[in-house]
Amino acid sequence: MRENETEFSEREIIISFYEAFANLDAEAMVSYYHDKIIFKDPAFGVLKGERAKNMWRMLCHSQRGKNFKVNASRFIGSNQQGSAYWEAYYTFRKTGRKVHNKIDAVFAFEDGKIIQHIDQFSLYDWAKQAFGLKGVLLGKTRFFKTKLQRQTNALLDKFEATRKS
Repeated sequence: MRENETEFSEREIIISFYEAFANLDAEAMVSYYHDKIIFKDPAFGVLKGERAKNMWRMLCHSQRGKNFKVNASRFIGSNQQGSAYWEAYYTFRKTGRKVHNKIDAVFAFEDGKIIQHIDQFSLYDWAKQAFGLKGVLLGKTRFFKTKLQRQTNALLDKFEATRKS
């Protein structure tokens, strides 16, 4: 039995996290994150703490009023760990191309919150959809991954700067 009966299970937290994402409710999403969160994915690389939370705020903000959809399933959670499978459908702003990204997520928990979140997906498959022929040709290269992470982090820098002002 848990110390606090009102605590949510790891599985319930993961389900609620993706329900919030489907509703583009970034504040609800980040409420499930520990202050010392470490997030990692192929597009952003490693983000920690408030920066990881701001990434979700930026993504939710940028998709409001657009054709964005999230479907999540295969929720597993227990013993301070968890996982889920989710799919995102959206239009990539830079090229106007439709993207259907398939992501495996792995979570670690501490103090009833998500302390580590790793999203894994094929950057090559994503690049082909988002960039077309350019993605086919460059999507498997380290150059592409490095450039993409620089660009996504620059967008996050800009987003964070506007939040501070």
